[in-house]
Amino acid sequence: MTEVAKKRPEFRNINALTDLPTYRLPPAGWVSILHRVSGVIMLVLLPFVLWMFDTSVSSEISFGRFTSAFTAGVGFVPGWFIKLVVLALIWAYLHHFTAGMRHLWMDVSHAAVSKEFGDKSAKATLVISIALTLVLAAKLFGLY
Repeated sequence: MTEVAKKRPEFRNINALTDLPTYRLPPAGWVSILHRVSGVIMLVLLPFVLWMFDTSVSSEISFGRFTSAFTAGVGFVPGWFIKLVVLALIWAYLHHFTAGMRHLWMDVSHAAVSKEFGDKSAKATLVISIALTLVLAAKLFGLY
């Protein structure tokens, strides 16, 4: 029994102040965190969505008030801020939807549960949600 024992790997906790700034999270981790963040954003902005829906469909006068909110604002809130809130809501919905479709695909297809597929689908989810958000942002801010 004179064999030299292999040194076992040492696992330690991550220190939030020293390790997190240099820690590289994989794309699947970013998608997972952003999926949760987008869900919280949609939940918090639900009263705003209900207000927008109610104001836009109640009458022609309220629809005019709804459309003027994006240019003139509402009360002390300027119109550009309302557009940014709507843009955050658009991103949250698009990211949550695409990440949800990714998760459903991984649940249905057993071949999709691999490190390579997870990395590729996470990158695709990020690109698709950001690209669609940029297209709708251009429409929201009147570029086309």
